[in-house]
Amino acid sequence: MKPEELYQDLYSYCRENANEANVVKYSRYFKGGVYNAWGLSQALMDAKKAELKKAGGLSPDLVFKTAPLLMKSGKYEETSFVLILLTLVAKELKKQDFKRLESLFEIGIRNWAHADYLGMFFLPELMKQGLIGMDDFKGWIGSPYTFQRRCVPVTFIKLLKQDVPFPELFRFLEPLMSDPVREVHQGMGWFLREAWKINPVATEAFLYKWKDTAPRLIYQYACEKMDKAGKARFKRSVKP
Repeated sequence: MKPEELYQDLYSYCRENANEANVVKYSRYFKGGVYNAWGLSQALMDAKKAELKKAGGLSPDLVFKTAPLLMKSGKYEETSFVLILLTLVAKELKKQDFKRLESLFEIGIRNWAHADYLGMFFLPELMKQGLIGMDDFKGWIGSPYTFQRRCVPVTFIKLLKQDVPFPELFRFLEPLMSDPVREVHQGMGWFLREAWKINPVATEAFLYKWKDTAPRLIYQYACEKMDKAGKARFKRSVKP
């Protein structure tokens, strides 16, 4: 199959199953007009994934060549199909494919849902396979793309239950404590909340270090499970 043929198959499926009511329903989860969608249900997405898996014939090269065709419209489901295709060829990926994956942020990863799918499921699987490691994300910390930066703490949530020392994780992610963008604050806060559940002592030491300078949204997420007294310790100091 050629990239153009795979693209046309998926584009036609989206167009034939478009549902404006679903677009209205799900748009409330996406602020700033970033939900440009066909309105396919999750059941229809899952059905097409099963069909693609059964048909076979996919390869990493085919997927990466089809990705720009699907992502050019900005439609939510078309980008979702790129992630589905990547999942179906995950075990065939090589180290050099990580660079091709990085390029997707420039092409069309434009919302939290796609970024979090990568961070929660796909990227941890590549780490589990030994295809990539923590150091491979160094360039992502300073990426010009918001959702590439957000992906790093979301991905590292999976490392919290492994043997990586918490101070090492905190040092790696520390530049994101000064990030200017809300979506990255949410990702960092989420990571720190999960870290606190496992190792509150180390996490609170890190939170205390940044409490007077980091964005408050990070602390809103990070302190969510603390009691009232615990949260109070991480309020900003009152300036004289």
